[in-house]
Amino acid sequence: MSQSERIVSAERRVAARPETIFELIADPAQQPRWDGNDNLAEAAPGQRVTAVGDVFVMTNVGDRVRENRVVEFEEGRRIAWNPAPVGEPAPGHLWRWELEPAAEGTLVRHTYDWSGLTDERRFERARSFTPDALRASVDRLAELAEGAERA
Repeated sequence: MSQSERIVSAERRVAARPETIFELIADPAQQPRWDGNDNLAEAAPGQRVTAVGDVFVMTNVGDRVRENRVVEFEEGRRIAWNPAPVGEPAPGHLWRWELEPAAEGTLVRHTYDWSGLTDERRFERARSFTPDALRASVDRLAELAEGAERA
């Protein structure tokens, strides 16, 4: 499998401001609301990401707790993190969100990059995060952000 096959993404234009969308992404307590993979169960409030190096804790479905180290951050525009089991090194995959102001809203791009993953036991799960699965998260995020701006 080539490295490029290990990077999947989905994007769409969302009829909401980047700030509205970003707030839903950068606050881990909001993430289970828009997770199209139905993988995220809950995150404690008060973990709003503000910088590279921040770590937020998320409980996944099945009570798997993950520490997520933020490796890219630009307020309102870009955020990316490496998940890892608590107290363990990151196995080599990354979740990224990029927001670009556009005519009538924001272009939202969601990427899952598992090109650094070396543990073959994790490959099957990594392959399950397809462009369609990522698009489901973007669509749910869009619905929440557009609804917030209409309210």
